[in-house]
Amino acid sequence: MVGSSTTSLLVLGAGAVLGSALTIAIISWRSPKGSSSRKLLGQLANPSLVKNPTYEPFLEPSKTANGEVETTYDNLLALPNLSNNVPVEDFLHDEIVNEQFTRNAQFFGDEGQLKVHRAFVVVVGLGGVGSHAAAMLLRCGVGKLRLIDFDQVSLSSLNRHAVATRADVGMSKAACLQNHFQRIFPECQVEARNQMFDASAQDELLSGSPDYVLDCIDNIDTKVALLAACVKKGLKVLSATGAGARVDPTRIRIADLKESSNDPLSRSVRHRLRREHDIHGGIPVVFSLEKPKVKLLPFKGPNGEDAQPSDYQVVPGFRVRIIPVMGTIPAIFGQVMATYVVTQIASMPVQFEPVVNLDVEHYGILHQRLIEREELQFGSAEAVEVDREEVAYVVRELWRGRSARDQDSSNVGRGMWRSMNNLTLTRWDQSRPPTIDNLVLLTFDEVGNFQPNHATSCSFLSSEFTSGQLPKIVFLFDT
Repeated sequence: MVGSSTTSLLVLGAGAVLGSALTIAIISWRSPKGSSSRKLLGQLANPSLVKNPTYEPFLEPSKTANGEVETTYDNLLALPNLSNNVPVEDFLHDEIVNEQFTRNAQFFGDEGQLKVHRAFVVVVGLGGVGSHAAAMLLRCGVGKLRLIDFDQVSLSSLNRHAVATRADVGMSKAACLQNHFQRIFPECQVEARNQMFDASAQDELLSGSPDYVLDCIDNIDTKVALLAACVKKGLKVLSATGAGARVDPTRIRIADLKESSNDPLSRSVRHRLRREHDIHGGIPVVFSLEKPKVKLLPFKGPNGEDAQPSDYQVVPGFRVRIIPVMGTIPAIFGQVMATYVVTQIASMPVQFEPVVNLDVEHYGILHQRLIEREELQFGSAEAVEVDREEVAYVVRELWRGRSARDQDSSNVGRGMWRSMNNLTLTRWDQSRPPTIDNLVLLTFDEVGNFQPNHATSCSFLSSEFTSGQLPKIVFLFDT
């Protein structure tokens, strides 16, 4: 019995060795030029085999005895533009690139991922938000990035920067990202611009017809200049508002700038754009519904005593006082921005959650209005069986906090009504009781012009809303 088991184990072991040898032989035969690529993948997968990387991006690469460039980890750093001459269409046929982005291609499809590879995105502001946005754009396979920031990496910024280490302190933020990005996706064309965005440089910095511009600036003057320039040039832009002093990741939203009323920075930017550039909206922004948890710290001079911040400004108009920031929130802001841009480019846009910032009292008011309307129209409110929580569901989840006539899904994230004074619930089908599937949210003026279709039940809500599509009922109104 023991001898039989030993013989079986020997046979199995010999078979495994023979199979492995045969597999290696087949791979070597099919890919005679792939040894350097596999060697590189092995080095990248095992950092212990790689010596400490250099941050010099333009070192002369080492060569083999016959003069050919040796494909090693360090030479990959030394050749940031190695693949710039390779057509983007070849990305999906490159062994390494194809494997690196295989999960993306499985998600978006080859055509969608190819759109991402062809994309050109400009990121302005490379701090906690911008560095994470740029890093994820790179990791998603964006083929060309222009990174713009005049500032340097500081020791205190390491709590929120995407890739910077202590060795990067003192380096320009743009060059820091460029150096790290060369080791992640060297085929990407990364243009690092160590300069501040202003109106005089807008033509240069926004040149090349970028597919998207990401505004990750925390200075109002520069932010307003960038957004105004993008609108006037017809460039798609996504803006980030204040990420500092927040802590609740569940309250981060994307909406039109004119809907982000809770954020102080958004209010200031919105006011300046309207007053100085006659821009009233149309700019999607990432912002938080959360009120700031902490305030700006008092400014201390070199001697530790209170001092006037303006006396220490290196750049006029830029904030000197420090706002406390938890590093996870800027990171999430950046991830949200990258997600929005990549899904838009890949033709798989996200239907973002509606921004409905209402207190419980508001839903109570709508519930009471429904009761009063039932009494006025039908003489009794006995048919009203929905409670306040169900009214909240109808208003928030079904009608997204705005009139059923104002359900244009092309307006990103719209739906935060600043006042409920002009909204009311009414029956869709007057012959049926006011149940969840038979309530429509309208303004008082629209209720007067509402022509209910008695032959059409609101039962379609279950299918329409689960698919993310809003019912088309505009034709039921007199215009």
